Amino acid sequence: MGFLTDLVGTIRRELDERPLPLEALDAAARSRPPARSLRDALRRATVPAVIAEVKRSSPSAGWIDADADPASLARAYEAGGAAAISVLTEPRHFGGSLADLRLVRAVAGIPVLRKDFLIDPDQLVEARAAGADSVLLIAACLDDGLLDRMLTATHALGMEPLLEAHSDRDLERALATDAEIIGVNARDLQTLDVDVPAALGRLRSIPSGRVAVLESGIASHDDVTAAVAAGASAILVGEALMRAADPATAIAGLVREPGLAARRQNRDEEEIA
Repeated sequence: MGFLTDLVGTIRRELDERPLPLEALDAAARSRPPARSLRDALRRATVPAVIAEVKRSSPSAGWIDADADPASLARAYEAGGAAAISVLTEPRHFGGSLADLRLVRAVAGIPVLRKDFLIDPDQLVEARAAGADSVLLIAACLDDGLLDRMLTATHALGMEPLLEAHSDRDLERALATDAEIIGVNARDLQTLDVDVPAALGRLRSIPSGRVAVLESGIASHDDVTAAVAAGASAILVGEALMRAADPATAIAGLVREPGLAARRQNRDEEEIA
């Protein structure tokens, strides 16, 4: 047993005991404007695109900023050049909520992703009803059949998922799907240990036709440079931005190092050759 197994078990029991009000959620989801394309936003951005995260706490770091204002953060992230915003909505260990997502979606002009432990298609409708443009799907939470159903349901709602892997096996499974945005999490979600070199190795195996995203373990120029050199088209950054006095400046400081885009272009040219 580990963190992910325990949490998914809790969420599954809660969904069984208190099913989501699907009819009302479906009506709310249908009333929403069309979802904004996460894929297009990441592809349009200068490499690496930044998915900036609203994260109040985490099981590894504890409380980061319990009093964070999601709307203010969203404005700062967008002003700093983020291509998209990830909002953690899991309440127990990350201090998040769908209310945070709604606040971000109300002010953001860029795609907003619901980051949570989603194991039931009804949760996808819930995400869309709250205004999510995209969702995180964690391969380790989903067997092959459920993963296929979750991908199908996500697309049916007009969203493009970020499909995350944190092991070699789950990356193989992710690449066997038609998901265009593949995330590699440097954090093992069972032990919560971070292994950036292993994650960089997995990034190198993602074909250049997909949008490759490095998640976790990013706090400096060097981290970003290594991610791009390994093939990352985008990075997802939470704690480093949440702790920054000026999140907009922090984004610029992470990604606007001369030569990052050139490193990615050189790697792509080597693959083609």
